[in-house]
Amino acid sequence: MRIPIESAGGYREPPIDWRSPAMLGRLAVVLVVLAFVAACFVTARVDPVALVRGMPRLFQWAATAWPPQLQELDTVALRAFETVAIATVGTLMAALIAAPLSMLVAANVTPAPRVGLALRWFANACRGIDTVVFALLFVAAVGLGPFAGVLGMIVHSIGVITKLNSEAIETLARAPLEAAAMSGADPVRIMSHAVFPAVLPNLASVSLYLWEANVRTSTVLGIVGAGGIGIEIKSAIDLLDFQRLFTLTVAVLVMVTLIDQLSAWLRRRLV
Repeated sequence: MRIPIESAGGYREPPIDWRSPAMLGRLAVVLVVLAFVAACFVTARVDPVALVRGMPRLFQWAATAWPPQLQELDTVALRAFETVAIATVGTLMAALIAAPLSMLVAANVTPAPRVGLALRWFANACRGIDTVVFALLFVAAVGLGPFAGVLGMIVHSIGVITKLNSEAIETLARAPLEAAAMSGADPVRIMSHAVFPAVLPNLASVSLYLWEANVRTSTVLGIVGAGGIGIEIKSAIDLLDFQRLFTLTVAVLVMVTLIDQLSAWLRRRLV
């Protein structure tokens, strides 16, 4: 397309043809997106008036939360540590399982593409279902307690770590892998000596990031009976004990902040 040139040596933008197929297609996309967003607002029943009416009641409840309840700090500390333990064990076990799975899923190194495809679907299923749902299922299987939370966190975390680590493997340069294959190394040796050392920093970084995310997730596992500080939070909400709820909320904030800082420090040292 020739851009009209002004006599003074400048240029003038070509006029927009609002009837062109490209412009009509863009307008159609914008209208579809706007309609989708509007439908989401309607379905979600967004009601600012209800929020304004409810704010005085919220402030009234918040006022009753002071001073915080400090009589059972030992129980709060125990539940907080239980929450960290659930996230730590769940993430650690998931990382150990996902490390070999991610190498089987990665399309550029898997020795069995069909098995890798099946494992990819399995990882997507684990990643697509939330930890709380898995924890609820394991509560029905093994009973109430933190073990159900650990199992639910393992399953979901396997999907997340496998997905992210396999994508990192697929970005590896092919030359070292081809050189290892030409030297006569079998697929197992290629994975253990060429692939795994190359993606170990990424695996560590992803696992640490997921660990801090799992700590935040595990705070609500107690709502479904899967252990952690969520049990105490649910009990405080059911009893409208806002002083205890305030204490538990502060404990969660302190715990999550410390874990975030520790995870960031470890990532800087390992990656």
